[in-house]
Amino acid sequence: MTIISESPVQTINHELLSAQKLTLQIKRDDLIHPQISGNKWRKLKFNLQAMQQQGKTELLTFGGAFSNHIHATAAAGQLFGFKTHGIIRGPELDEHNPTLQNAKRCGMTLHPVNRITYRLRGESRYLAELQKQFPHAYILPEGGTNPAALLGCQELAQSLPTSDVIMCPTGSGGTLAGLIEGSPHSTTVLGIAVLKQAEYLIDDIKQLSRKARQQQNWQLLLEHHDGGYGKFSHELWEFCQTFTQQHAIPLEPIYSGKMMYALWQLIEQGFFAEGTRIMAIHTGGLQGLDGLKYRRLI
Repeated sequence: MTIISESPVQTINHELLSAQKLTLQIKRDDLIHPQISGNKWRKLKFNLQAMQQQGKTELLTFGGAFSNHIHATAAAGQLFGFKTHGIIRGPELDEHNPTLQNAKRCGMTLHPVNRITYRLRGESRYLAELQKQFPHAYILPEGGTNPAALLGCQELAQSLPTSDVIMCPTGSGGTLAGLIEGSPHSTTVLGIAVLKQAEYLIDDIKQLSRKARQQQNWQLLLEHHDGGYGKFSHELWEFCQTFTQQHAIPLEPIYSGKMMYALWQLIEQGFFAEGTRIMAIHTGGLQGLDGLKYRRLI
């Protein structure tokens, strides 16, 4: 199941970069597919292969009401012709939510659960009950992060031109873990945590990636969450809009926008040595802009 062979790399020209003799390129994974973009496709690709190998004809996964993962999984089901189920953190569904509306248009069956039940999404007993209830379903964790997902993010790392630093926004840790797995030891891999108190992700990343346990060439930066997951300041949103106007690269303030804002701050602070070649991964998620507009947050 392949959508596109590879996404383009775009070079950024800016006086701040020139002043410090830095090179910045952005991997435009937001352009992989209109709906199944960025790290969501990277994580789904090998999971869909595993689903086929196991003879499963449906896919069941988990997400919040505005989840990029739910959006992409539903679209993949429509594109490739398999049934999808979304366990949605509820307890009720907002019929006007644009993410959920799109998921339903793509044929996903939505199953709202209360928050207590939703917290069980990683528990083996609950997953066994779901498997019994949906015997033909391949069950994928929230956000799509598992060993198969890492293979897609590792493939992403191996597709990149030689860089000194690779950066990505970090939510569940799967993309960062895969980039560590696929990058040479000489490359520094930086994750920008998009949620508060994300120290626990360091252990999660080490569990996912053998190389993360063995090597010191990666770091998760914890101070650029801008208020926490799904939160952002007026300054961050202004930066996203300005960046989009200047470079024709759309940003949302939850993932890639937060990473780029952090990158700009790091450059201004002299974090990178002169001559550093930086590769920033645009992980998609632009559908989230519709949800932010719907909630009148932008």
